[in-house]
Amino acid sequence: MPEENSAGMLREELTRYLDQLLESSKFRDYCPNGLQVEGRVRLRRVVTGVTACQALLDVAVARGADAVLVHHGWFWRGEDGRVTGLRRSRLATLLAHDINLLGYHLPLDAHAEFGNNAQLAQSFGWIADGRFGEQDIAWIGHTAQPTTLAELSASVAAGLGRAPLVIGNGERRVARIGWCSGGAQGYFEQAIALGVDAFLSGEISEQTVHLARESGVAYLAAGHHATERGGIAALTAHLAGRFGGDCAFEFVDIDNPV
Repeated sequence: MPEENSAGMLREELTRYLDQLLESSKFRDYCPNGLQVEGRVRLRRVVTGVTACQALLDVAVARGADAVLVHHGWFWRGEDGRVTGLRRSRLATLLAHDINLLGYHLPLDAHAEFGNNAQLAQSFGWIADGRFGEQDIAWIGHTAQPTTLAELSASVAAGLGRAPLVIGNGERRVARIGWCSGGAQGYFEQAIALGVDAFLSGEISEQTVHLARESGVAYLAAGHHATERGGIAALTAHLAGRFGGDCAFEFVDIDNPV
């Protein structure tokens, strides 16, 4: 039976708008950006979240969503491509309910307004001076006023709702800072070379601790999920403001301690 033509917005309208807004064609990514699984053509409700996990898909079904929009989608490079087990269950959920899946990875990290790193800066009052790292994903800047590492850590904990793991002396003065959401510990050496006092990311590796101790540059691991909620939440609010008369947009935060 054909879908109604009078309600909602077309899937192509949303995907075209997001592709242009986030400039997805500019990025060499580890997964496809944009529409990943095709569902119904007309959208009346979109559920958004950080990751396209089964829990988020179940919420989308319960809400009667026509699409799911996430930061972490599917079909990652190097991943086993067989549709079995958990992958089959996730895909079956979308197909059974004719739900679209849209994902934007690096484009949502990098965006100057709605990106994860932009939202971190906005949340903590950091002033961006430039970018570095792969495809200029990581940001560098300074705090609004000099602070101590302990005070910076407390601010991050309050803003993200979880205490970061901190490597460094709490009394250290911090003015120049680098940051990159998610699993960006690999940019730490570049940040050190750029003269930062501290670097914040979502994750930390064993060797990162030694780099921090030996360089004297502080490291804050604030949680992969926690540092990447901001971008998709801000994008959701933007879409609701622009298209809310035609389609409902709802951000759902599926708790993740990592």
